[in-house]
Amino acid sequence: MTVESTAARKPRRSSGTKRASAKRTSQPQSSEPQLVQLLSPEGERVEHPDYRIDLTPEELLGLYRDMVLTRRFDAEATALQRQGELGLWASLLGQEAAQIGSGRALRDDDYVFPTYREHGVAWCRGVDPTNLLGMFRGVNHGGWDPNSNNFHLYTIVIGSQTLHATGYAMGVAKDGADSAVIAYFGDGASSQGDVAESFTFAAVYNAPVVFFCQNNQWAISEPTEKQTRVPLYQRAQGYGFPGIRVDGNDVLACLAVTRSALERARRGEGPTLVEAFTYRMGAHTTSDDPTKYRADEEREAWEAKDPILRLRRYLEREGHADEAFFTALDEESETLGKRVREVVRAMPDPDPMAIFDHVYADGHTLVDEERAQFAAYQASFEDTQSGSAGEGK
Repeated sequence: MTVESTAARKPRRSSGTKRASAKRTSQPQSSEPQLVQLLSPEGERVEHPDYRIDLTPEELLGLYRDMVLTRRFDAEATALQRQGELGLWASLLGQEAAQIGSGRALRDDDYVFPTYREHGVAWCRGVDPTNLLGMFRGVNHGGWDPNSNNFHLYTIVIGSQTLHATGYAMGVAKDGADSAVIAYFGDGASSQGDVAESFTFAAVYNAPVVFFCQNNQWAISEPTEKQTRVPLYQRAQGYGFPGIRVDGNDVLACLAVTRSALERARRGEGPTLVEAFTYRMGAHTTSDDPTKYRADEEREAWEAKDPILRLRRYLEREGHADEAFFTALDEESETLGKRVREVVRAMPDPDPMAIFDHVYADGHTLVDEERAQFAAYQASFEDTQSGSAGEGK
């Protein structure tokens, strides 16, 4: 039995025939910066003058399922790393709404350039979750074909994928296609020169790209206020394209804002910067200890804004889901976790000599020498083991 991503289906779209039955209140007035929100932390629908979305109960349940299963996969990967099955893991805990909302706004022909934390977006693009783990286990460099799902391989170098996305988007425009490109990065990456260069080129060439910044408040141990003197979304103004701050824990708002930005790109109106204001509830990676630089009270305040709990409250209030739905989803989650664990532990070790293959198309004297030295080094372990076995006889 397997559990697969629902992204094999077409991305969900609003039917446009049925307005949500929730009681709606006016968008709360607040001082700058403005925050686009359609679902309050208490699970109540709110109106926004520029962004409206109407989803069927089935679409809402699908978004909830996406977030729950993504979080379960992420928790299993974290546990696997703690048990020595993975070398490293970057958790998305707390950022599910930003990733699922934006991921479900994409069309099949759009192209995604992720960092190393976009597990939810990968789920939306139909990438098998177990394929994400090969690199972190050290058995491959990424276990999927980027062109099969229009989802590029994970990028470890901070911010460089925004350049790749911008160049790809410039190519899309020259080809005359109406698809769009989206580049994911974090608040820390926004301080990188690569991101600034991407903004410049995207603006000048009017590239159909959406820059999706997940501002989770911390670039490892540096808070956002030590990286910028203005809200991140306002940086777009200096490059000549719009910037929007959205509640990154509100899956409906993330869906609506990203969909609007993508449609703008497809119309030939150029790039948009979306700042998803969210929070990294876990460590930066499993090699990090956030207790050394942030207070427990901060995390507790953000836990009250949990994106999954927020949508569940709305579903229960509107009568869209009953206990049977949640029970069945819990069972599906456990099945996913079990499959992930079994697949990861069964991943075959790569051939150690494979690192020398394909370095040069026609071979190279130095690489040949290094291959021979490494082969001798590997053989020395076999000799040692054989000697120890002989001594024990």
